[in-house]
Amino acid sequence: MRMFRLVMVALVACLWTAIASAQTTFPIKQIRLIVPFPPGGPNDIIARVVGQKMGEILGQTVVIENKSGQGGVLGTDYVAKSAPDGYTIGIVSAGALAISPSMEKVAYNTATDLQPITLVAKVPEMLVVATTLPIKNLNELVAYAKANPGKINFASSGPGSLPQLAGEMLKLTAKINIVHVPYRGAAPAVNDLLGQQVQIAFFDLPVLLPQVKAGKLRAIAIGAPERAASAPDVPTTAEEGMPALLAENWYGMIAPAKTPADVVAKLNAAAVQAIKDPQVSAKLSSQGAILVGNTPDQFAAFIRSETQKWAKVIKDAGVETQH
Repeated sequence: MRMFRLVMVALVACLWTAIASAQTTFPIKQIRLIVPFPPGGPNDIIARVVGQKMGEILGQTVVIENKSGQGGVLGTDYVAKSAPDGYTIGIVSAGALAISPSMEKVAYNTATDLQPITLVAKVPEMLVVATTLPIKNLNELVAYAKANPGKINFASSGPGSLPQLAGEMLKLTAKINIVHVPYRGAAPAVNDLLGQQVQIAFFDLPVLLPQVKAGKLRAIAIGAPERAASAPDVPTTAEEGMPALLAENWYGMIAPAKTPADVVAKLNAAAVQAIKDPQVSAKLSSQGAILVGNTPDQFAAFIRSETQKWAKVIKDAGVETQH
């Protein structure tokens, strides 16, 4: 009888331990998903669609918080300085993770202060020209630029932005002289493209697609390895003879460094499952996004590769940094 009691006590203890463990298994409360840009932009849209599905998968609400400023740097720094418990994560674009650290002094080290979770999506940069230019493809653009050095202006959303670096890469690759005109965001740049004040630009495909479909801008190429499903008639830069001219914006999920490995694994599994969900895929693909979903190690390697790539463009093009 005494042995029976001991066995029962042990079983009860094991049961309570299992219950306690289940109660403290991540996540036990809502998760904050930081977006380092204002509401309504591509970063925000991707975060809201993926975050909602992640919440359903994890059984906890994922709350979007917009913390914009300094091209995504401020929100990224907020994630880096948050408690490494998995309850504050972010979805951040290429600028803050792979470009800004080479352009200016930032308060975080991408490699040591942040924990990659997964690459969520890529968005190709589309090269467009004003419809008044007698240009229908990339070779014609290069020939026109060489015949008219310094007379073509290319727009960007600001100094050091991905659209500027894509334009600088075009200059380096094609060996042409075109003039950078920075704007405070994509919207005013596109307005001036439509008004013929500038002649060409690279921007995220979803930003330009409505104007291209309306016949107000002419699409020349997209800087991606494969054609985009939302713009199947637009050739890639590789098809146009410039395989090195790859320019894609991208959005990845991060956590603070030292977040426990099991928590990172759970966040990764939920994020990848959300990304692969047919409804999520349909919503974001219609926005021009190419969904990815990979491992933390794969995403970390991708960040390193992109950082090296854009640092070289910044150096070779002589882009002014703000260190």
